[in-house]
Amino acid sequence: MLLTERDTPEGLLVSVCDPDVVGETFEDGKVSLTVDAGFYEADATEADADAVADSLARATTANIVGEESVAVAVERGFVDETNVLDLDGTLHAQYLRL
Repeated sequence: MLLTERDTPEGLLVSVCDPDVVGETFEDGKVSLTVDAGFYEADATEADADAVADSLARATTANIVGEESVAVAVERGFVDETNVLDLDGTLHAQYLRL
């Protein structure tokens, strides 16, 4: 998985995605998601499930795309499976800590 952490004035922004979805666009009706390389791949490191979970535990906000990446977020309790979007066969979730 590709993992990026960015410090923002609002807190830690984490992006996680499966490498095979970078550069792709997925749609479902009115909803469209482009997995922009500049956002998901720039400055990213390859990470395993433990590193992703550690990062999500510290995140204020996270964008998560791809079957493996979303599965980690669901299995580790960061995202409820009922809140995961299926966009043209690709999973997408967002995480926000209030």
